[in-house]
Amino acid sequence: MTETLFALAVIFTQLSLLAFGGGNTVLPEMQRQVVDVHQWMTAADFGALFALARAAPGPNMMVVPLIGWHVAGWSGMLVASVAKFGPSSLITMFVLHLWTRFKDHPWRGYVQVGLLPVTIGLVAASALLLVQATATTWLLAVVVAVVAGLDVFTKWHPLWLLAGGAVVGLIFG
Repeated sequence: MTETLFALAVIFTQLSLLAFGGGNTVLPEMQRQVVDVHQWMTAADFGALFALARAAPGPNMMVVPLIGWHVAGWSGMLVASVAKFGPSSLITMFVLHLWTRFKDHPWRGYVQVGLLPVTIGLVAASALLLVQATATTWLLAVVVAVVAGLDVFTKWHPLWLLAGGAVVGLIFG
């Protein structure tokens, strides 16, 4: 159990430090670590935990405590959560201080412009990974495409979209 908790701490500390542009940017690596490397769950399990985290109120990264819980119960949930949210929070506070201190410097604009495509690419890679893990039939692929389109082009609440996709999947899947 200690080895598992240590592995959770190492994985989520690394992901915390890499989560540039938001937590979703590290989903592919998170999935690779818990599914492929450590084999703590299947890709479908990972997708289900992510969907559950998206349905719950709060940040998208609520999947981290769920993964910790799935792997090692209460202690896993605590270790994964502290490891994922602690380091990035400390760095954010430090960078925010610097960002405010140098608010009138022109390099700030260059940094923001340069980081935008990186963030978009990382979020797109996360979305692709989740689609590959969950859309295992042509019907599920259509459901994912329709729900994604509705999410982008309407103001419908994501819970309604999730519920609608789930109903279609249950009826026809």
